[in-house]
Amino acid sequence: MSIREQTVLAEEVAKGHSPAPLADDESTFAAFVPLWRQRLRIFMQNKLAIASVIYIALIFLFCFLGPVVWHSNQTNQATALFNPENAPPSASAWLGTDASGYNELGRIMFGGEYSLSLGLLAGFVTIVVGTLYGMIAGFLGGLVDTVLMRLLDALLSIPVLFLLITLVTVFPRTVTSLIVIIGVIGWFGNARIIRGDALLIKELEYSQAARSMGGGSWHIIRRHVFPNSVSNIVTVSTFAVADAILFLTTLGYLGLGMPLPATDWGTMLNNASQYLANGYWWQLYPLAVIFILLIVAITYVGEALRDAFEVRLLER
Repeated sequence: MSIREQTVLAEEVAKGHSPAPLADDESTFAAFVPLWRQRLRIFMQNKLAIASVIYIALIFLFCFLGPVVWHSNQTNQATALFNPENAPPSASAWLGTDASGYNELGRIMFGGEYSLSLGLLAGFVTIVVGTLYGMIAGFLGGLVDTVLMRLLDALLSIPVLFLLITLVTVFPRTVTSLIVIIGVIGWFGNARIIRGDALLIKELEYSQAARSMGGGSWHIIRRHVFPNSVSNIVTVSTFAVADAILFLTTLGYLGLGMPLPATDWGTMLNNASQYLANGYWWQLYPLAVIFILLIVAITYVGEALRDAFEVRLLER
């Protein structure tokens, strides 16, 4: 057996995979299949997670494909003025209209496109920045780790809402700026988790064996640190998306969300709360239920993914 084959075999055993023949790349890939099947089985056993995935998929279809079926004006306020304001649900407007005459059902779709898109993109920025920061700090260690962690502690000491409002106030409110601001605020906790993985994995026997065989830092990160951190990366990515959607909704509720003619769910909830005392319930409750259930569903999916990647639940 060559040195390469010995290294690959040691990696698979250390990761909990069953040893498999390593004559070619196909046999190496086959060793991964049972593990992913076990993880999928664990995930499928969580009925709430399955229901959550279905609900999230329906919400995405509703927001992004719904406007193709349900045509409504959501950008031209002059045209919307011809519609009755604060009209109750009817055959022509299933969820009524808002104070500007916009169709409420179409408005939820329109605002959902921005809320979900910005949430996904900001969550992606969060996990990329947090993963890079945590791996650099944990793998390099020493003075670099000390400096980076003290800087992270200083950032964590600042209230998130205060920092969020300050940055949104200083920089212009555009789609790009909101994605970047929300993304660079949500990575603090993720970086600490990934750093812990890097600190542990770099000291394990197979990482030390790879280094003794001449493997460089990039090789160890690529073949050991990153693959063995995927479970936490996937899990925190799910929660990062939920946090990003919450941050955007919070900004919108405070009047710092998407500028007109765009809108987001937080801005819509803010406007609807002002008219709730007048009995215009259709402007608030349907959107509030959709939003709350979406955050809960994403949380359930994240918890199910965490269980699916839990080594103790896998069959040996």
